[in-house]
Amino acid sequence: MVVEQRPRPRDEVATERVETPAARTTPVSDHPERRSRLVVLAGPTAVGKGTVAAEVRRCHPEVWISVSATTRPPRPGEENGVHYWFVSDEEFDRMVEHGELLEWAVVHKAARYGTPRQPVDLALASGQPAMLEIDLQGARQVRTTMPEALFVFLKPPSWEELVRRLVGRGTESEEERVRRLETAREELAAEGEFDETIVNHEVHDAAEQLVALMAPSPTDL
Repeated sequence: MVVEQRPRPRDEVATERVETPAARTTPVSDHPERRSRLVVLAGPTAVGKGTVAAEVRRCHPEVWISVSATTRPPRPGEENGVHYWFVSDEEFDRMVEHGELLEWAVVHKAARYGTPRQPVDLALASGQPAMLEIDLQGARQVRTTMPEALFVFLKPPSWEELVRRLVGRGTESEEERVRRLETAREELAAEGEFDETIVNHEVHDAAEQLVALMAPSPTDL
């Protein structure tokens, strides 16, 4: 899938400017002298990346998880700074121009998403486990800028289950569902680009498998 660079800003209502202060990172680890390895979680739309990341956050508060910035409006129940940083197109343009994003992309030919760079650098420098939960386009960009990261593909048990999850959550229009399913077929074909694959049969099990992959190897100790 081709990343669409710098599309024309939409005339939508601007939300508040994103801020990613150092205070948003979790406490420094017991080994500040050892920079941690970034774990990047990606997969097709509706596979449950956000749900698995939320389970990691709930059960393993020691894991720092990045909060992405996006130009799409919040869905019901989403909180600014918790689920995403909801920003205007103008603010997103500014962040791109000033190099404040580790990666960014247009997703589903609609909204833009990106990862603020500074919180990631701070978390890795502290030595604590750090994770990005992003889309395939973003993962490919991070592969270029941080090839030492561990890239994990979250896969649905079956195509039928992926369709059921997308239709069942009821947050998209019919047109958007069709677009997302077309994108999902392309995204599933990218599994071979990743270092590890986790099949999301059950959220807690998938989260625990993901955290297990974050454990340092003997050579890192």
